[in-house]
Amino acid sequence: MTMADITVRGAGIFGLSIAWACAQRGARVQVVDPYGAGSGSSGGLVGALAPHVPENWNPKKQFQLESLLMASHFWAEVEAAGGISAGYGRTGRLQPLQDARAVELAYQREGTARALWQGHAQWQVRPASELGAWCPPSATGLVVHDTLSGRMHPRRACAALTAALASRGVTLSEDAPDSGRVLHAKGYAGLLELNDRLAKSVGNGVKGQAALLRFDAGEVPQLYADGLHIIPHADGTVAIGSTSERSFEHPNQTDSQLEDVITRAASAVPALREAEVITRWAGVRPRAKSRAPMLGAWPDRPGHFIANGGFKIGFGMGPKVSQVMADLLLDEIDQIPAGFRVEDNL
Repeated sequence: MTMADITVRGAGIFGLSIAWACAQRGARVQVVDPYGAGSGSSGGLVGALAPHVPENWNPKKQFQLESLLMASHFWAEVEAAGGISAGYGRTGRLQPLQDARAVELAYQREGTARALWQGHAQWQVRPASELGAWCPPSATGLVVHDTLSGRMHPRRACAALTAALASRGVTLSEDAPDSGRVLHAKGYAGLLELNDRLAKSVGNGVKGQAALLRFDAGEVPQLYADGLHIIPHADGTVAIGSTSERSFEHPNQTDSQLEDVITRAASAVPALREAEVITRWAGVRPRAKSRAPMLGAWPDRPGHFIANGGFKIGFGMGPKVSQVMADLLLDEIDQIPAGFRVEDNL
């Protein structure tokens, strides 16, 4: 039996994308997850690849910018290898501006985006009247239109990565012994395991609830309105979400909080009022103590590594996370930025 160079434990977005980056470089990889690909928070519905606000710049925001700019090439390669689409599209985002202060800040951010995004994308204040019926109501008549935001379908993305890995001979099994270097990318369950083994809290989970509606909006921007992400997917559905629940008894059950989200989305986007709800989802998203992804070597456990804590931004960070972790696992090149390191959470 051929031994793997890399064992990846966890088949969410971090585990699958890092496995793919390692396989592309010629490594022998095995992926192990008792529940299958995308079984945790990576099997959600929303898929908003949205940038941080272009101000108060820091390594986390720069890392995310680079990852969002890598996304088109990353997902095109995945689709070409496995023949399954992740539903990726850099379709942009609209955000209504509800008062004078929001308008003032938005105009300031036009300038900072020009400097920080270096011409790769735009952040513009535009009249809502220019943007058609899909644009949500705005009290000021103005919206932010950014051209950096993208979208993909989380479940389809996990399936696309699994197919791409299979094209390279990479297996996904329910159980297998460790072989080679071991990457732990087990999401919420992995954070709880780390808390136990390190005898301190390095992260926890935040429950989210989301819904999928039957509504074909076409190739239009995603929306951020009334605190909700509203994402038109390529398959003729619209995802809406999500809640952020620090305290919860039933991690995988939806409840009245999701019904409120559905009602608010219909109010923000009148076109959705008659749309059928076809899927409801609840799950727990991993949140590292630092609020940034937690990447690097497992302290005092030689040969073991961690990639976790992609709270709300895991799919947007995936392309860049896969690159830096493949560098570390295969070539011992450490390019993990400040604030992302495992020790930043200890």
